[in-house]
Amino acid sequence: MLAEHCLLFRPLRIKSVALRNRVVLPPMMTNRDIASPEGVEWYRQFAEGGVGLVIVEATRTFRFDRELTAESLKPLVDAAHNAGAAIAIQLFMAPEEGERSPSDLSLDSIRRGIARFTRAACVCSDAGFDGVEPHGAHGFLLNQFFSPKTNARADHYGGDLEGRMRMGTEVVRAVRAAIGDRCLVFYRHTPGGGEEYPLADSLVFATRLAEAGVDVLDLSPSSDVAPADKAGPFKQVIDIPVISVNGMEQHTWAVEALESGRCDLVAIGRGHIADPEWVKKTQEGRVDEIAKCTQCDEGCFGNLRAGKPIGCVQRG
Repeated sequence: MLAEHCLLFRPLRIKSVALRNRVVLPPMMTNRDIASPEGVEWYRQFAEGGVGLVIVEATRTFRFDRELTAESLKPLVDAAHNAGAAIAIQLFMAPEEGERSPSDLSLDSIRRGIARFTRAACVCSDAGFDGVEPHGAHGFLLNQFFSPKTNARADHYGGDLEGRMRMGTEVVRAVRAAIGDRCLVFYRHTPGGGEEYPLADSLVFATRLAEAGVDVLDLSPSSDVAPADKAGPFKQVIDIPVISVNGMEQHTWAVEALESGRCDLVAIGRGHIADPEWVKKTQEGRVDEIAKCTQCDEGCFGNLRAGKPIGCVQRG
């Protein structure tokens, strides 16, 4: 059994939100309606399995108020809270017709996109979510504004680093102004260091996001050759919690990532799809009973690509 004082199971308070441990269910597309009974049950199982924080999958901002309301989302929030977990939701900037890159967006479209983030955040706050997370990672539209490889704009939303950071920081400021301190603001970002942009750019961006009002930085992917090695540099420049993902289903990696100070929270995705009780079994010393992800990509990514609700072949 891992010692009860192990950092993996130590509570963490972020402003008014108390997390019972450092384990996060990251946002993963499920091909389920998050407000449906099936969607609620999907997320309930992970909360009951022991995670400290559930982050609901990327949800298009234009859906809020049209089909997703505070009332329709409340059962999802209650399911997590009643099982002892905090819950946040990832907000996704979906491109409109004809928008393939930042250059395709008019200034009106940009303003409309920011307004949709704020409206979605207000709906989620009213539903009782503990946090909202603009999705600025993985090469999607919001992330494209940050990358010099995909942002060819010549106005103040492009060009140098200041311009490329502007869309992300304006989204955060607008969301923070709209919801105040009613819930936390997360931001998901892909750390630099590859062909898209250098690490130095990401580190500057992280400081600006924190100044704009971000409470938690969610880095993905943030492990390469060592636990949370890509997250470590961010802990040197910002004084807010950092989430690390990739390889954390190996509890030794998760513990090292936390105890080395490279991150504050660890996210376990496919490991949880394979076994929703990963936290409970690990904490109770039943690691050998955990149904382990074999990275076959059949029930998760295979189903996702086929338009079917995701699952795991390990669970039948």
